[in-house]
Amino acid sequence: MKIGIIAALAAEAENITAKMEEPRRVSVPSLTFTEGKIGGADVICTVCGVGKVYAAAAAEAMILKFAPDLVINTGVGGTLTDKLTIGDVAVASSVCQHDFDCTAIGEEPGAVNVPGAEGAHIPADKKTAREIVAIAERLGVRTCVGPIASGDQFIADRERKKKIVDTFSAVACEMEGGAVGQVCAANGVPFCVIRAISDSADGGAPEDFPAFVKKSAEVSARIVTELARALG
Repeated sequence: MKIGIIAALAAEAENITAKMEEPRRVSVPSLTFTEGKIGGADVICTVCGVGKVYAAAAAEAMILKFAPDLVINTGVGGTLTDKLTIGDVAVASSVCQHDFDCTAIGEEPGAVNVPGAEGAHIPADKKTAREIVAIAERLGVRTCVGPIASGDQFIADRERKKKIVDTFSAVACEMEGGAVGQVCAANGVPFCVIRAISDSADGGAPEDFPAFVKKSAEVSARIVTELARALG
């Protein structure tokens, strides 16, 4: 089993690569991949950078160079549901792009032309999602499975938050997963997105937000590491 991991944060990727056996680095223009083993799985990990363009570029480069059997996008995000609070984890049933808008030509909000898409939503791998939830439960981490919405915006406004929930029924928002999912779907590669919750996405981010980001990144990295061991 070959698993590609695209992390949004360098600190999170470091938590994952530190668990690898015999890690080695492979560089391509603008990206560095770390290859190694976790359990019996071959793992490739990279940091994509913030936003959908960087995320899409990293996903395409990973697929073309390493041909993973599964791609996991991991990071932190804002909660869009009262079922999740800081330190909990959102697991994607699907991903969408809340800022993708062709409604002026008759398309539904967020709709993308990619194989397998259901309107705005690109289904994530169900088996992987179930495995992530089971691992999180064993680790004592609360999860919620549902759509995760991506956009090139840090959501910190109650009105914008409500619009994303009303339009896409999303449980969390972030800035990369929708792009990773679209690239994977276009290439026929199974994927899943997880987000450890670091803020409330409504302008109420606490003063010690950086500390919550660090803690949440550690939570998601731990789950991804255990997932690699389980799949390997």
